[in-house]
Amino acid sequence: MDVTPFWVAGKAAVGDEQMRVTHPYDGREVGVVSVPTEAQVEEALAKAHAVRREAAGLPLHVRAEALAHVSRRLEERKEEIARLITGENGKPLQWARAEVGRAVSVFRFAAEETRRWNGQVQRLDTDPGGVGRMAYTSRMPYGAVLAITPFNFPLNLTAHKVAPAIAVGAPVVVKPAPATPLSALLLGELLAETALPEGMFSVLPVPNERAAALVQDERLPVISFTGSGPVGWSIKDSAPRKHVVLELGGNAAAVVCPDADLDWAAQRVALFSNYQAGQSCIAVQRVYAVGDAYDELLPRLVSAVENLVTGDPWDDATQVGPMISEDAAKRVERWVAESGGKVLTGGVRDGATYAPTVLTGVAEGSDVSCEEVFGPVLFVERAADVDEAFAKVNDSRYGLQAGVFTRGLDTAFKAQRDLEVGGVIIGDVPSYRADQMPYGGVKDSGVGREGVASTMADLTYEKVMVLTGLPL
Repeated sequence: MDVTPFWVAGKAAVGDEQMRVTHPYDGREVGVVSVPTEAQVEEALAKAHAVRREAAGLPLHVRAEALAHVSRRLEERKEEIARLITGENGKPLQWARAEVGRAVSVFRFAAEETRRWNGQVQRLDTDPGGVGRMAYTSRMPYGAVLAITPFNFPLNLTAHKVAPAIAVGAPVVVKPAPATPLSALLLGELLAETALPEGMFSVLPVPNERAAALVQDERLPVISFTGSGPVGWSIKDSAPRKHVVLELGGNAAAVVCPDADLDWAAQRVALFSNYQAGQSCIAVQRVYAVGDAYDELLPRLVSAVENLVTGDPWDDATQVGPMISEDAAKRVERWVAESGGKVLTGGVRDGATYAPTVLTGVAEGSDVSCEEVFGPVLFVERAADVDEAFAKVNDSRYGLQAGVFTRGLDTAFKAQRDLEVGGVIIGDVPSYRADQMPYGGVKDSGVGREGVASTMADLTYEKVMVLTGLPL
């Protein structure tokens, strides 16, 4: 099998070592990736640091056209890239195709936002001391960005870090997840087709044990990390003077009210508890059904879960495929066994595949109840009223997104006010995400926001110039 090169300061390169990429469903080899040497990593960081001022001054049309080019090329190669994602990640083709489509949009949004990236003018003579003065405020990048990306959305979550960085004129160094480096490396290939200056981007598939050196390097003043909470907070603690953005997941909840369309709620919860084999930060994990809705929802939900198509991710009909590894599936199997809950459907593991599972009676304090399962498992509880349901949602150290199935406008605004999460989705699951909207959490779900315009603001600081002696 051909060895896939990595990208150092915009140029393809190979190192002395290699890493194998295997397909989670059957373990076969789907790629061989070259691993950069220490000297090649140093070259990438040195050139990212050296180009930072040129990057910050890069004309907006150059940035925008580079981003638009990547968007177009992703669209042109969408089926090839979708199959690459399925190969390395194991997600069914239908979800891999959706991921490519989202990445196309992310780069298009970034190109559009770049063309709108303007400063603001403010007259200061609203106060006597400001007569003849005007302030011009622009946003400047902090510097080069270290983007540490996860395995579950190997293309789109890389896009969410790379595209906004280029849009604001910040060099970016990508460290992809070792299990899924191929998508990020292909993105490097498309970026290399643009007119971006040398050093503007690098993609370095180094093992996780080498990431600490990248985190500590002062030439990378911004760290954007998506992944597990313990790793994310350790990064922030180890680099207190850096600008750190963390997206750390959660244990997303859906509240189903008696006035909801229960068939719709059951179908949506069933699908989006399991759609990436549950390996999504906003996959439905907890369901709180209010009052009589519990008895009506539960059989509908179990039936909807049992009707999901599971199996080979290469089959166009498959909705639920394998988890990223057999070890991950074994962990979920263990958590379910230790939850104390009653298994209504599922609860069976076959290699890296864990059957979509519905539980009731889960013990408080169990991992399934309190932690992020990151697998195809949900549990259902009854809540006496909306207040109790919202209290149960908030009784978590996580706070990423929540879904509330209701037709009541008053309930919707109450949810927006009371729920301790970064996003509230009314009439649908917490798994809904539009790539142009602000996205991120509170509490242990992280700090900062994604969503192209939000990330662009997050990667930059305000810089004020005051003009004096103007005849205003």
